[in-house]
Amino acid sequence: MSKGILTGKKGIIFGALDSNSIAWKVAEQCHAEGASFVLTNAPVALRMGVIDELAKKTNSKVIGADVTSQEDLDKLVDEALKKFGKLDFILHSVGMSLNVRKGKAYTDLKHDWMHKTFDISAISFHRLMQTCWKKDALAVNASVLALTYIAAQRVFPDYNEMAESKALLESFVRSFGYHYGKKSKVRINSVSQSPTPTTAGSGVKGFDKFLNYAEKISPLGNADAESCAKYCVSLFSDYTKMVTMQNLFHDGGFSFTGVSNEVIENM
Repeated sequence: MSKGILTGKKGIIFGALDSNSIAWKVAEQCHAEGASFVLTNAPVALRMGVIDELAKKTNSKVIGADVTSQEDLDKLVDEALKKFGKLDFILHSVGMSLNVRKGKAYTDLKHDWMHKTFDISAISFHRLMQTCWKKDALAVNASVLALTYIAAQRVFPDYNEMAESKALLESFVRSFGYHYGKKSKVRINSVSQSPTPTTAGSGVKGFDKFLNYAEKISPLGNADAESCAKYCVSLFSDYTKMVTMQNLFHDGGFSFTGVSNEVIENM
């Protein structure tokens, strides 16, 4: 049941592709809680997805933006500022690896593809925050979230260089969290989500088996996309004004469980 905890808040949501996307669920929950926002994704993703349906449902504007393009980010932030004034929240739900898509082994990666992975999945966050900083785009006490994964701390062989990308992303979260906190009490955190059957996640080799493994390890089971969206809403709200520079695990307890009876019994 909605409580209106984001009433009057305005923001940008990156990464909604289809109804399986975490960003899509976040948009729905933010709308239900009274927020207004701009939806954005890469132009190619806009052609692949059905984001216009979400825009209609949430009364939102769609602005395409390539996160590797400074020109596109400038345009996106400028249009959002023109529409809303200063922003209260941003969700960065962006990630892509050609090495993963092409099934390359970690020991045989194409490094030019790796550079692209880092640019899209991690450096884009710094580029976005720097753009907001220079344009003074974030309101006092605004909240910024980046979606990440525990492969930043542990080895998942088929996740490839996305693991290093997430580690870099989390470092940018901490560093910009410090600078933006000092400047205007802006909170910046990352949410480390359970493996989730999104379009992007399902492209990782062996995903279905790992999803089942994580379900058996986690005391609460895997957190689904809707649960993650509700958690993000709480972090966008005024109830979490003193939470910043954190990597927040939203994974049903997976991150701190060594082994479970269910896994032992199946050995």
